[in-house]
Amino acid sequence: MKVFVFDLLAYGEQLDHLKVGSELPYPLSNRHFKPEIAVRTYAEHLEAWEELDKLGYDGVGFNEHHCSPYGLMNSPNLLAAAAAQRTRRLKLLIYGNLLPLHEPLRLAEELAMLDCLSNGRLISGFARGIPREYQVHNVPLQESRARFEEAYEIVTRAWSEEIFSYQGKFWSYKDVALWPRPVQKPGPEIWIPVVGSKESIEFAARKNAVITPGLASGGLQQDIIRYFAKCLRENGHGITPHHLSIAVPAYVADSKAEAVREFAPYHLYFNRTLFSHGNFTETAKQRDAGYVSQSSTDYVRPENMKAAAGLRENYRNTTLADFERQAEHMAFGTAKEVTERIIAAADAAGANQVQISLNRGALPQEMFLEQIRRFAREVLPALQAHEVRRVPAAEEIAA
Repeated sequence: MKVFVFDLLAYGEQLDHLKVGSELPYPLSNRHFKPEIAVRTYAEHLEAWEELDKLGYDGVGFNEHHCSPYGLMNSPNLLAAAAAQRTRRLKLLIYGNLLPLHEPLRLAEELAMLDCLSNGRLISGFARGIPREYQVHNVPLQESRARFEEAYEIVTRAWSEEIFSYQGKFWSYKDVALWPRPVQKPGPEIWIPVVGSKESIEFAARKNAVITPGLASGGLQQDIIRYFAKCLRENGHGITPHHLSIAVPAYVADSKAEAVREFAPYHLYFNRTLFSHGNFTETAKQRDAGYVSQSSTDYVRPENMKAAAGLRENYRNTTLADFERQAEHMAFGTAKEVTERIIAAADAAGANQVQISLNRGALPQEMFLEQIRRFAREVLPALQAHEVRRVPAAEEIAA
């Protein structure tokens, strides 16, 4: 099993003192921004990624967000360029560039450069982003999917064709020959994060891409995998464990109680303050805004519709007692329990790739590094020795 650490690069200082009521103001004035904190944040995370490389993790993942302390990864490509020079073996998973918001030929060029800079270690994630990003970049939410699909076509054709031309609704090019070209042929592997809309699942299946099915395990994740397997089959592909990568928060300690006590302040800060800052997560609101279709969750079983609703309250109102209850079923605790929980989650999903979240809420650097090292000593070898060979949800469809 391949083990990545997914890193959100939250601004390295907690900002709860700036809340108005229960909300961090949006936009958050840059008078609250401290350059020295950003300098330290980038330096610390690059140091952590070097440690991942030395300790034998398979990869590091990071993404793109804008105008929020949620994460200082406005340009994931710049981060990847820095990481390419600080690491030697680690896969660099940009998860991902927000295709609808940027000029796609420029992205194709930058990603080709990154694949050369890293000697073929790039995994190129392509995402649509969240509604907040569209407000920042002044792109209509209603155009998101069409822009995504058009940009995807441009980037992949620029990588693979000797000379290409394209006439589209949003972008057009004539007689372009990309220099440099990616090391990997026809281009870097492509991953697509799927929160739940069926159109995203159908598109990923048409492209035979790797997906991350949802934000958490459970019934909705199984529905996404089941529908993805069905769509892959309709497009002439059979689902394999390599098609799936799951996200798993984890924290290794001497006991469950110790893990919860140490990690709770950062988990709660992430849920209550950072997650959905300036953004709306509710599927119903996203439908009204034109970001997702009216039928986007038609494939979801009735018992999983609440999970598909993306209710903001599920994050904003999290209490310590909630986290303590949730942690009973999560990869928090002794190395043995963390190992067993992650393997069980991967087996249930049929995913041979996991993205471990060790730092969700601006952990102090010493805690982050200690988790990286302890996880590497006590958990990583067993995970990498394990291989997921089947996708149970696909077998249910076949039966």
